Amino acid sequence: MDDQTLVRVQVWDGWVRLVHWSVVLLIGLSWWSIETGRMRVHYLSGYAVLTLVLFRIGWGFVGSDTARFGRFLRSPVGALRHLAHFRRPEPDREIGHNAAGGWMVLVLLALLLAQPLTGLFADSGYGDYGPLAKSVAAETSDRLTGLHHRVFNLILLAAGLHVLAVLAYWLVKRHDLVRPMVTGWKSLPVGAAPPRLGSPVLAAALLAVAALAIYGVSRLG
Repeated sequence: MDDQTLVRVQVWDGWVRLVHWSVVLLIGLSWWSIETGRMRVHYLSGYAVLTLVLFRIGWGFVGSDTARFGRFLRSPVGALRHLAHFRRPEPDREIGHNAAGGWMVLVLLALLLAQPLTGLFADSGYGDYGPLAKSVAAETSDRLTGLHHRVFNLILLAAGLHVLAVLAYWLVKRHDLVRPMVTGWKSLPVGAAPPRLGSPVLAAALLAVAALAIYGVSRLG
């Protein structure tokens, strides 16, 4: 397919890209802060992740077409069928997430939600604890603390698989999945219908509500 048959289409809004790359940086910051004992930074990073994930979940229902779960989540059979044709050379016609990638997004969001939520109840045993740690029994806090550590390892595993999948799409199918997530734009065959973009006012309001809710929770402890 030559370049004349392609047209640039905006597939990702700035809000999806903001969440994606901010979470990448915040996960690194969370790891660094806990390794170096900077607990204040660790808590702030966790609150930021939780705010962004809550916003992304809400945006998955009321946001841009490519952000909506109902648009990119397909049946498990559809995802397996997509993977079965992985080695078939073909141009990239996906406007948003492909059938398999949609499920990876769901898994990552679930893990990224579980990580800071369990952190709210975590107690290090050295005087550092989440804002809700004292609202539950000590045994419950201990279990959630252990789960908090295990979920982080699962996030690293899922993120690693995600990176490998993106690399595989580039090596095998020559599909560049990184550039569109950076710029928001993608080259697609002529006639591809641009996705409807969500309201920036609604997005800003949703993000503000998520931030206020997490700020309120953080003050409980």
